[in-house]
Amino acid sequence: MGNRAASRPPPGDQKVAGFVLDGHGLVSAWSAAAEELFGYRPSEVVGRSVAALWPEAFAHQQGRAAGPAEGGPSGHRVVLARREGPPADVVLHTSRMQAPGGLPGEGCVVVAVPVGPRATVEGEALLEALFTQAPIGVAVYDRDLRVARVNSALERIHGFPEEEALGRSIGELLPGLDAGAIECRIRKVLETGQPIVHAVHHGRTPADPDRDHVWDVSSVVLTGPDGGVLGVADLIIDITDQYRTRERLALIGEAAVRIGTTLDVRRTCEELVDMLVPRFADIAVVDLLDRVMAGTEPDPEPACTGRVAVRLVARKAAEPGVFEGLAELGQLRSYTIDSPHVQSLVDGQPRLIPHLDLDGAWLRNSADRRVRAMHKYGIGSLILVPVRARGVTLGFVHLYRKRTRPFEEDDLVLAKDVVARAAVCVDNARRYTNEHAAALTLHASMLPRSVADQSAVEVAHHYRPSRRHAGVGGDWFDVIPLSGARVALVVGAVPGEGFQAAACMGHLSSAIRTLAQLDLTPDELLGQIDEMVPRLLEREHASGSAPVVEALKGATCVYAVYDPISRRCVMASAGHHPPAVVSREGEVTFPDLPVNNPLGLGDPVFEPLDVELGEGSTLVLCSHALLDPDKAHALAVRLGTVIAGRSRPLDDTCAAIADFIAPHLPTDNGLAVLLARTRTLDPEKVATWTVPPVPGAVGSMRALARRQLEQWGLERLAFDMELVVSELITNAIRHGHDPIRLRLVLDRTLICEVSDASSTFPHIRRAATTDEGGRGLFLVAQCSHRWGTRYLPVGKTIWAEQVLEPVAP
Repeated sequence: MGNRAASRPPPGDQKVAGFVLDGHGLVSAWSAAAEELFGYRPSEVVGRSVAALWPEAFAHQQGRAAGPAEGGPSGHRVVLARREGPPADVVLHTSRMQAPGGLPGEGCVVVAVPVGPRATVEGEALLEALFTQAPIGVAVYDRDLRVARVNSALERIHGFPEEEALGRSIGELLPGLDAGAIECRIRKVLETGQPIVHAVHHGRTPADPDRDHVWDVSSVVLTGPDGGVLGVADLIIDITDQYRTRERLALIGEAAVRIGTTLDVRRTCEELVDMLVPRFADIAVVDLLDRVMAGTEPDPEPACTGRVAVRLVARKAAEPGVFEGLAELGQLRSYTIDSPHVQSLVDGQPRLIPHLDLDGAWLRNSADRRVRAMHKYGIGSLILVPVRARGVTLGFVHLYRKRTRPFEEDDLVLAKDVVARAAVCVDNARRYTNEHAAALTLHASMLPRSVADQSAVEVAHHYRPSRRHAGVGGDWFDVIPLSGARVALVVGAVPGEGFQAAACMGHLSSAIRTLAQLDLTPDELLGQIDEMVPRLLEREHASGSAPVVEALKGATCVYAVYDPISRRCVMASAGHHPPAVVSREGEVTFPDLPVNNPLGLGDPVFEPLDVELGEGSTLVLCSHALLDPDKAHALAVRLGTVIAGRSRPLDDTCAAIADFIAPHLPTDNGLAVLLARTRTLDPEKVATWTVPPVPGAVGSMRALARRQLEQWGLERLAFDMELVVSELITNAIRHGHDPIRLRLVLDRTLICEVSDASSTFPHIRRAATTDEGGRGLFLVAQCSHRWGTRYLPVGKTIWAEQVLEPVAP
């Protein structure tokens, strides 16, 4: 009975092996199936311990048969060694043998079921499900790259049944795909045996011929039982929606980075079209209202009557030659009131025209060249998006695609998002343009618009705005005519940037020009300005203008007065570096000018320097340091070379110096350069006499003055000049101190100067009819173009000027 049970193989499977163990764990029976599976003949195993034969699986059987708890009908999976070849992967089932009467026997029957047959069944079930039920497309290609099998999901993706695909190449089946790229991938898998995962392919299939799709494809090689290559299997997933979502997010993220890198309206629009073409559209065009380009505020509701004119700002096409014969960049062009462009501009809503009718009324009314271009390049789809920011429409963007890939609703959403980001950048650039123009206008209004010709110096100036802060800073210069044919040269810098620095610069430059008319010496003038700064600070503190307060503190300035008669130049600095002096021969020197403290820091002493300048010397005053201390010698030589070239105009030389200095400055600094080439007044145009301190000297001085005017050919001015000389010398004799000096200077005006050693300041007043005196200075003022007083190291000088030509009424 036990032998009958052991020899009974499972129905329907001849490969199931069985053998019998006695009560001591020795093999007592060995089936033919066991011999076939394990390779042992019965004579080699019968009588041997099963634990010795397969210790890894039957160690517990040593010396005894399996009990009920040691294996059972449920079985357990083990790997058993064969006599030859690879081990066998089997499932063991053990059953206790029964004695007569149903009592338990001492041996057991062991049945070994190979795993292979069951795996094959599961594999066939898996393949059947994969080809009939799985949502993933599966394609099998033979070694000739022809279709051997496709599953149901791929039939839906392709749009044709498996029967039409079998035996055909990819190019024959799917002309809308890049067959070359697909076949290259399959061939690589065949040749290398290595899988390729997550390859991406784009195209159209008969299932959806009007829409591009994207597929994620993974490829594995198929091998037979003998290891030979049979073909390649592709696993295909349609990722069109995920891919487009990622692309949209990437495009929006890229727009935030690439658009608006500058505060220039035109450049911002160029960045927009560069990003959209060819990635999103075949043609992109940006038209803006003309007021936007000028930086002014556009109307909240654009007026649209008849045709609407906009300015072409930027455009780009995926193919060259698209815009030949059309409007040039920067030109104004118009659209009819019935065009979607104008409608979008008016209502501020985007437009999607997936299939553009080139025979439509609004296109027939537009420029013929534009329609011909659309026909020529196959334009068939249009998206219009108004450029709106902060509730105001600035213009519109129109995007075009060819008929082969029209725009969809999702494309309109993406275009709106990208243009919305660009619109903010365009509006920021527009506002900057407006502020930039206003700031430059403010700054320019505080600088000399023109410098009158001077006998003392030949002047050239150059101002270069900073590359930041709207191009506005606190750099400034001035050229101020003074009495006695002298001239004041001023250059300064206010710390900080923007409107605050410009406003502070205006305060200081106006104050210096006003004080200069009092003929103060440079050190006295800077001392007066230094005292004025705290009062300005108090006023600004009271008004809450903290930035202006900070900008006023630490302002620097150099003030120089040049006299063409003596060739003396007196200068003083308030925290400013000294000017450079370049001789005719190009030798550069830097006067040992005490720098002193900047303005507003409470130091009342501004030590001056008095130097003599050779005729033809050039003073170079700059709002920032001319030389880098580490490169002083080389830069000084270069500076001298630039200035010594006297063959070119001084204005060109000044611009060249600015070009020379600018690279050595930080980008946030503006630059003001003032060049003054000194002249010497002809000694023949200056006459000087010492006046005896007696009343009788008045007549003789009048005679000398008349004779000098006759020599200069100015007899017509003699009467007034004699009266001026009489009154000034009389006052000096009566109220001044010896020595008294009379000087006549023929410059662009006729100047009369009377100096004495007294520091008494004269005051003009209107004398009453009964007064015997008090009319002297009043008469001087009446006979002169202008008059004034300046103090000397000892005494004072009263001067009066007469114009050489009659003043027009």
